[in-house]
Amino acid sequence: MPHPRAHGRGLPSIVGPLAALAALVGCRPTGAAPAASPDGAVVERVVDGDTIDVDIDGRNERVRFIGIDTPETKDEDSPVECYGPEATALTELLVPPGTPVRLERDVEARDDYGRLLAYVHRTDGLFVNLELARQGAATELSIRPNTAYAGLIGGAVDEARRARRGLWGACPVPS
Repeated sequence: MPHPRAHGRGLPSIVGPLAALAALVGCRPTGAAPAASPDGAVVERVVDGDTIDVDIDGRNERVRFIGIDTPETKDEDSPVECYGPEATALTELLVPPGTPVRLERDVEARDDYGRLLAYVHRTDGLFVNLELARQGAATELSIRPNTAYAGLIGGAVDEARRARRGLWGACPVPS
C-alpha cells in the first residue's frame, strides 16, 4: 500500500510518546528462526525508518529491515511522506548509534541495491522490525522468499491499523 505524502508534520507532536518507547521491554517472535548473522554488529547510523548502517567486525554495512516498509524521507524525486520523519525518529530511539544488534537473515542475504536484508534484534531481545509495525510506523512488505515473520508482522500492522496508531491515525488513507 503506498504511503500518503504530506509536508508540515513535525516531530514535536510525537516526542512525548516516542520518549516513552525508550523504556520498552524486549520481545521475541515464536517459531523456527532463520540463520542469524555474526554477532558483533553495532549500529553506526539510522538512515531512515527501515534502514540502518552497522559496523560488523570493522566493516560498514547498510541493512534494510525485512518485512516492513516505513514512509520515505530520502527520495530526492518526491516529497517526504506522511509519518516518515516520525518513523525515522522511532527507529533512532529503538536503535541509536552504538546499539549492539543481532542481524537475523532469511533466505536472500542482499537486495538489488546490495544492502544486507535482516530482521534486527537488540541484545535485550527487542525485535525491532516487529516493534516498528506494532507502533504504527511501518506497513507490511513481504517479498518472497524472505517471509519468515510475515504473519507476525502482518498481524502487528493490522492491530496498529485498527487502533489507529502511528501513521494509521496521522495520515490520510487512500480509499
